Amino acid sequence: MTSSDLTVIVLAAGGGTRMKSKTMKVLHRIGGRSMIGHVLTAVQATSPTRIVAVIGTQREQVGPHVLSHAPDAVLAVQETQDGTGHAVRVAIESLDAVPTGTVVVVTGDTPLLRGESLQAFAASHASSGAAVSILTGTVAKPFGYGRIVRNASGGVDAIVEEKDCTEAQREIAEINSGILAFDAAFLVGALGRLTNDNANGEYYLTDTVKIARGDGLEVAAHQVDDVRETEGANDRAQLAELGRILNQRIVTGWMKEGVTVMDPATTWIEADVVLERDVTILPGTQLLGATLVREDAVIGPDTTLEDCEIGAGARVVRTHGQLAVIGMEANVGPFSYLRPGTVLGAAGKIGAFVETKNAQIGNRSKVPHLSYVGDAEIGEDTNIGAGTIFANYDGVNKHRTVVGSRARTGSNNTFVAPVTIGDDAMTGGGTTVRKDVPSGALAVSAGPQRNLENWKARKQS
Repeated sequence: MTSSDLTVIVLAAGGGTRMKSKTMKVLHRIGGRSMIGHVLTAVQATSPTRIVAVIGTQREQVGPHVLSHAPDAVLAVQETQDGTGHAVRVAIESLDAVPTGTVVVVTGDTPLLRGESLQAFAASHASSGAAVSILTGTVAKPFGYGRIVRNASGGVDAIVEEKDCTEAQREIAEINSGILAFDAAFLVGALGRLTNDNANGEYYLTDTVKIARGDGLEVAAHQVDDVRETEGANDRAQLAELGRILNQRIVTGWMKEGVTVMDPATTWIEADVVLERDVTILPGTQLLGATLVREDAVIGPDTTLEDCEIGAGARVVRTHGQLAVIGMEANVGPFSYLRPGTVLGAAGKIGAFVETKNAQIGNRSKVPHLSYVGDAEIGEDTNIGAGTIFANYDGVNKHRTVVGSRARTGSNNTFVAPVTIGDDAMTGGGTTVRKDVPSGALAVSAGPQRNLENWKARKQS
């Protein structure tokens, strides 16, 4: 159980200059979310009483982004970045009342942090009776990290930074993650006792450990199973590595849930994607955003889908799709381009080298190859001939084309919108349709064929 009164403070005020980017560090994205978006998702899993986000650099972007993930969060502005202790003091001062219970402090650039790990940490602290608890991890090469020095009873005596370690302390593999939990009353008192008497002139939150031990209070440590959850990203290379680890975690998780992934190394699945059992993902596939793939569907190879919904038993091959809905047992590809607003009905087909946009295609209808279908509505059991263009733009406005059910249109047709082709209608090959075609009618626009005899011989002479 976590504390019944839990405040979580998310530190997100620093600029992250080593990213060398106009984008604030915590807003850089991996796995379909910003780094701070991942952190806030983990924080919300603890069911906190309140969330406080400390913002500073580019607050006009970071603040609204935080609220889009956690609408009830309190935004605390750190005007000058004077250290983590100062940031937490700013967070506490932003609240309407002094917090009670437990206060957990996390950083906004640790996107691998899991909600269950943070929940376990908060629960461990609440049950320990300690003034301070430290989320720690064990690493093979602890160089550069602050070491956790424990006493004989297993409590923490100190966090010793690399430069201050003795030879024996350098051998300690348990390191400080920078994620801390506090008894709220102790924290409020300790913040006023922090000093900035150090080389950087900053107020360090980790100095609260020394204060607690000096007061004879307990300092506890809780080891996270996978220390990578606490890793941050200071530059693009580290961000890419965290992204790789996150993707590996997501892909492995789906395979354990009954999804077949033929080549995990070339498959990318973002955090908000939902897959049902017995989905098959072939190599070179990217599933992005809020994509949903239902059971028995086969996706790939070499396919990118963003914010798409794929029906049960559908097959999507070498396709790029965005904001599209594909019905059950439908077939798409290869080399199809599904733009926003595409809806393909059950058992329908969008074939090779077909581009669709804002098009509703009915059940069992087919656009097999080499066509553009934009701003269109196609009924059921209709076949659109190869090389057909839905000419939806008159140079000023977009217009819609409606094709009824059971229609058969010839190859190399052009439908000049707005135009309606009725149920059971047909169009001849090479026809340009400029006016409505009644139900059951045949529309042709080409003139009669002429054969010029001996054309080749006359040309040569």
